[in-house]
Amino acid sequence: MADFQLQRRLASQVAKVGEKRVKFNTEFIEDIGSAITREEIRRLIKDGKIIIEQKKGISGGRLREKKEKRRKRGEKRKSGSRKGPAGARRGKKELWVSKVRKIRNYLKWLRDNNLIDRKTYRILYRKAKGNSFRSLSDVKNYVKQLGVKVE
Repeated sequence: MADFQLQRRLASQVAKVGEKRVKFNTEFIEDIGSAITREEIRRLIKDGKIIIEQKKGISGGRLREKKEKRRKRGEKRKSGSRKGPAGARRGKKELWVSKVRKIRNYLKWLRDNNLIDRKTYRILYRKAKGNSFRSLSDVKNYVKQLGVKVE
C-alpha cells in the first residue's frame, strides 16, 4: 500500500484540521494516490473519497457536578486539592489590606468609645501601619498590656 503522506497533509491544510482527522476511503485508494494538487484534494473531500472526521468532544456533566459540590458544600477545596502556594490563592497585598482594615476599625472603635485617648490611638495606628501587629488578636493583647479594660 502506498504512503499517502502528501495527500494527508494537503487534505488537513485544505480542511483546516489536524492530520489525525483525515481518513481515506479504501475503495478509492487509486484516485487518492494520483491526487497531488489542492484542487484535486478539495474535489475528493467533496465527493466523500477523503473523509474528515468530526472533532471529539467531552461531556460537561461531571464538570457541572464538581462545580456544584464546590459551590454548595466546599468539597474538593481542602489541602489535598490545592495547587500552588498560599500567595497564589490569595495575594499578599489582599491579606495585608484586610488585616490593616480590621486593626484600624478596631482602633477607631476603641477611640470613639473613649477606651483609649487620641495620643495612644495615633501611636497604635502608626504601629499598625508599620506592621508591628501580626493580627487583630495581637493588637488586643497589646492593648490589654497597656492596661485598657476592653468589654
